[in-house]
Amino acid sequence: MNSGLKLWQRAKKVMPGGNGLLSKRPERYAPDIWPTYYSRAKGVEIWDLDGNKYIDMAQMGIGSAILGYSDDDVDDAVKEAIDCGVNATLNAPEECYLAEKLLELNPFAGGVKFARTGGEAMAIAVRIARASSGRSKVAFSGYHGWSDWYLAANISGENNLSDHLLPGLKPKGVPTGLAETVFPFQYNNLDELKKIVSAHDIGAIVIEGARYDFPTKEFLIGIKNIAKEKNIVLVVDEITSGWRMTNGGIYKLLDYIPDIVVYGKAMGNGYAISAIVGTKEVMDEANETFISSTFWTERLGFVAALKTIEKLEKENVYEHLIKIGDMIGGGWRDLAAKHNLKLHVTDFKPLITFKLEYGEKNQALSTLFTQEMLKRGYLAAGSVYVSFAHKPEIIKEYLRNVDEVFEFMSKAIKNDNIKDCLETSIREDSFKRLT
Repeated sequence: MNSGLKLWQRAKKVMPGGNGLLSKRPERYAPDIWPTYYSRAKGVEIWDLDGNKYIDMAQMGIGSAILGYSDDDVDDAVKEAIDCGVNATLNAPEECYLAEKLLELNPFAGGVKFARTGGEAMAIAVRIARASSGRSKVAFSGYHGWSDWYLAANISGENNLSDHLLPGLKPKGVPTGLAETVFPFQYNNLDELKKIVSAHDIGAIVIEGARYDFPTKEFLIGIKNIAKEKNIVLVVDEITSGWRMTNGGIYKLLDYIPDIVVYGKAMGNGYAISAIVGTKEVMDEANETFISSTFWTERLGFVAALKTIEKLEKENVYEHLIKIGDMIGGGWRDLAAKHNLKLHVTDFKPLITFKLEYGEKNQALSTLFTQEMLKRGYLAAGSVYVSFAHKPEIIKEYLRNVDEVFEFMSKAIKNDNIKDCLETSIREDSFKRLT
């Protein structure tokens, strides 16, 4: 057992679930061998507690490190801000500067509110949308965090959220009075949304900008028409997708304008900052409902976001992310064909993903992929959050190693001995109690 896993055993005794983020738990990768903790990180490199160095071809801080870990320009700006004071009785001027910048990047908008995390930003967005429409019921597609408004979907049936990224999310502790206030529909399934809107007095429609695939033109036109006809507030969650294919959001590529767009994750390159950006009419309703917190005015997130956005624009980072994601996805396809592996690669290149097509064997095969890539010095899974620090030479060497691992996986499938090849227990995708 490595030092990280030893510490993980201690962590589970003092923190429910072991940490504050499901996506960083070793059970989601290779439970008995995953390094679990880092000592330092730079670019795309991470060192674990035992001094082993890995190349991150997986989550890159769960999508937060869009420029790469410990970017010098962002970190230097933050260090300078620390020397000037992080929080004070007076406001940090960077809060206004960042709001102005986000309005410049989103010409449809007339107001901005800030938070620190994606989940709380979505809770604020839904609160404002409900205040603006005067109706409490929400139709949504996709994953939108941990808040009561979202988990309430599982009160009437615990599998309602299973097709929206994370299965097994229990609504325990969510007030049962919120039942029948939120209604999930499948991405790109306009008929399903129409049925919800016909049956319920919907005040807000919430969708992701993109995750694995893009919304169809028909889907977006339909949503836009429904929202306009029924006076429904349209909220687009760009926490995952924002900044990765344009300087702002996927919505800019798809010829529609939301009422609210929400940013998080990558906007501060690892520093905590999120934003709710909306039309003046909708955002003015924030003055009619209490939304306030001390650390939403803390200086470092604003400073980090301003410097990150400056660099994203200057370097055309999203073009690099698309190019590298295409390189990875194309490499996967070619190598899968070479080794007769059945998988498909999704469309959203900055979060490029392959999905195995072996039914109940998928989880074991995914675990085997992670296990064998760890041996070769990579943190790897079926998805890669591409960063500006992922350079072509890094990808070429990564794909050379994937070639070896895909061959190994193919032989395991052919010999029907996948589990015999595993040196760890099988990964678990669902949310579950960790004991």
